[in-house]
Amino acid sequence: MQIYEELVARGLIAQVTDEEEIKEIVNNGKAVFYIGFDPTADSLHVGHFMALCLMKRLQMAGNKPIALIGGGTGMIGDPSGRSDMRQMMTKEQIEHNCECFKKQMSRFIDFSDDRALMVNNADWLLDLNYVQVLREVGSCFSVNKMLAAECYKQRMEKGLSFLEFNYMIMQSYDFYQLFQKYGCNMQFGGDDQWSNMLGGTELIRKKLSKDAYAMTITLLLNSEGKKMGKTQKGAVWLDPQKTSPYEFYQYWRNVSDSDVLKCIRMLTFLPLEEIDKMDSWEGSQLNTAKEILAFELTKLVHGEEEAQKAQETAKALFSNGINTDNMPTTVISQADFADGKIAVVDVMLKAGIIASKGEGRRLVIQGGVSVDDVKLTDPVAFLTPQDFEKGHVIIKKGKKVFHKVIIE
Repeated sequence: MQIYEELVARGLIAQVTDEEEIKEIVNNGKAVFYIGFDPTADSLHVGHFMALCLMKRLQMAGNKPIALIGGGTGMIGDPSGRSDMRQMMTKEQIEHNCECFKKQMSRFIDFSDDRALMVNNADWLLDLNYVQVLREVGSCFSVNKMLAAECYKQRMEKGLSFLEFNYMIMQSYDFYQLFQKYGCNMQFGGDDQWSNMLGGTELIRKKLSKDAYAMTITLLLNSEGKKMGKTQKGAVWLDPQKTSPYEFYQYWRNVSDSDVLKCIRMLTFLPLEEIDKMDSWEGSQLNTAKEILAFELTKLVHGEEEAQKAQETAKALFSNGINTDNMPTTVISQADFADGKIAVVDVMLKAGIIASKGEGRRLVIQGGVSVDDVKLTDPVAFLTPQDFEKGHVIIKKGKKVFHKVIIE
């Protein structure tokens, strides 16, 4: 099976502009393709995972990835799939985030010997002259078509700023510049980016020639990727300082039964023949599938040693032989105690295992919180320094979330 057919079999391809030509280019290792990443944080998260895995697969098949960092577009709002406008960042923040991204991407993509590129659209967007944009780019776009795009429809009722309205033009101009500077002949993006991507294809053909190579492919990144990027406590980061390898492992270990095989197919590098055999799995076999998924993805991001530690810790916890060595840990100080005590919900909030005190109190009332294996019944329960005589306490939320708390 060739790479394009594999991408289809794994459920990664949603729409394409010219399937036969795209198939020919990709299968013969002739694609120079880009995927964009907004530098809105100093770490990638699991919502980026599908794109990173796709870049790795295509590079392994001889194609050349370009990771485009939106240092220029990051200066304005992005309406894609959002109901509000993103906070603008400083140039220094964006540059710092870009450096963090490249370090993390290097676990997936080989940037050596010009095998892949990381470029920043600030290099061309920030120097543009407004009149030049109107003459050379704006004249190629139809306002009627732009307003018909789904990404703008979602914002029309609340109000669409002129900044956001320009986002399609800027993204289209990215593809135009990448085509000219680096021979980029293909772009990938989520299904919420389809209108913007078509704009880039049309801009190249209008500005250069109707026969110019400019291919577009969308992935199932909007519905799948955005769902993957969120949990009750927020984003699951690829940076181990933000999300520990154990927490990362547990995130994937806790996916729903209905999603686990889909995630294995889309995100792991296990052979399709092996995955096909899992299609008939049910019941307890799905727990095994979740362990496979969690181990493979933790190994990919954090290395095999950390994946092994996370798996061993998880198994020890669920067999009641609790091993706290690799458990996510929060440190509190004596100053956190008021009158010699601290509310359990305050500790849980500090540990990041609940989003609010109200959520914590509801969990206690529902019987979903234990401290050192004792189920709490009082939503205003508290801890004292004496509770830490053995060096720590273990807070358990539900059946699967364990957190160690120590006093410094």
